[in-house]
Amino acid sequence: MDLRTGAADGAKWAVLAAVGVGTFMSALDASIVNALLPTLGRALHTSVAGIEWVVTVYLLVVSGVLLIVGRLGDLRGHKDVYVAGFLGFVLSSALCGLSPSVGWLVAFRAVQALSAAMLYANAPAILVQSFPPSERGRALGLQAVMTYLGLAVGPPLGGLLATHLGWQAVFYVNVPVGLVGSWLSQRNVARDKPAEVPPGFDFLGAALFFVGLLSLLLALNQGHAWGWTAPSIVGLLVTAAVLLGAFLLVENRSEEPMLDLSLFASRVFSGAVASAMLSYVAQFAVLFLLPFYLAWRGLTADTAGLVLTSQPALMMVTAPFAGTLSDRFGTRGPVVAGLSLLSAGLFSLSFVGPSTPIALVMLGMGLCGFGFGAFVAPNNSRLLGAAPPNRRGIASGVLAGSRNVGMVLGVGLSGAVYTTVLARAGPEAIPLGVGTALRVVAATTALAALSSYFEGKIADERGRASR
Repeated sequence: MDLRTGAADGAKWAVLAAVGVGTFMSALDASIVNALLPTLGRALHTSVAGIEWVVTVYLLVVSGVLLIVGRLGDLRGHKDVYVAGFLGFVLSSALCGLSPSVGWLVAFRAVQALSAAMLYANAPAILVQSFPPSERGRALGLQAVMTYLGLAVGPPLGGLLATHLGWQAVFYVNVPVGLVGSWLSQRNVARDKPAEVPPGFDFLGAALFFVGLLSLLLALNQGHAWGWTAPSIVGLLVTAAVLLGAFLLVENRSEEPMLDLSLFASRVFSGAVASAMLSYVAQFAVLFLLPFYLAWRGLTADTAGLVLTSQPALMMVTAPFAGTLSDRFGTRGPVVAGLSLLSAGLFSLSFVGPSTPIALVMLGMGLCGFGFGAFVAPNNSRLLGAAPPNRRGIASGVLAGSRNVGMVLGVGLSGAVYTTVLARAGPEAIPLGVGTALRVVAATTALAALSSYFEGKIADERGRASR
């Protein structure tokens, strides 16, 4: 295979199948577990605060190690790290199902998160090296479809498995899927070990980044619960600022940095990272806030779940078409249009009230899903296309990291606005709290759309001038 032009025609689709299985499995696991937290709490005899750590530890560990395993893929080969991630995910999933207590489950979820990060951080790099630039958006769009399929299938499948086979089956289902994905990856993904990349690894930078980002995300995740002015939250934020600042200094002076800061000198790369983060802020603000509104309206959990699937359903339809369009006409148009539609959907949802027809709520969520689906594959394509080949592993890690930071910021920002409104106006002001938070997020998304438009315009003008 020629890494500059991609794999042979048949082989590249086999690579997409291998990456698609990993993407589907990771999304499926996240959505299944989130939907079954009450069931897990009852089965393991623990409180809501205790069972939340099953999700929290997963998010924190994934976010903290994404850049590390992405860089490891650049140094040791993306295939080896990716296959190891599959095998680790299979083993840790089996151990999660065998957990006798919530403490063991949280510990095994941390191992599962490390394995998932190895998949997240290396999958886009494998796709980009397997497909030529003219088909990159299409491949990333089809990968996005597998993400949304996993997110949509997870809650109903989880309910079915837990009801008939027990909560352990929610984790055991990953074992056969992961083994198939491991076999497909070992068989079809080409081995890559760029000889020009030195074998050194920035252990100091990795440690500073891991602890610093972990402190930041823990503060953002727990700030609305512990109190934003609590000494623990302030201490975590100060620790994060010091360690992440030290990380930037170390990386700037290192001959073999874990994060090549020169990547951010590209306006295209840095703009794509910022847009990705803000889009996930918007997406997870909706997923965090709407269940409170739907429960206040009296919808059952099953009905609310069906309403919430309108967003990933539209994402799944839109993403592959947007990726193909970006291959033909460039990434700026789909990126700007997607962010604009996402902002419009958020703004429409911000006016929900006690008598808003549920069909209109689903329409607003569908608009958000349509916009996000139109945005994500073209934006991923422009981000990865702006990185040199021997830095695509770390670029994939940055992409996945921006997604996870956006998730946490989305919950933290919308949760802070929502709880502040409720504290002042009372529990009957849930629509007001939801609407206020969504308008704030809609405004930030609109700014991201404007920024992407002007950044793309500047890049186009420079391209014409260079010719």
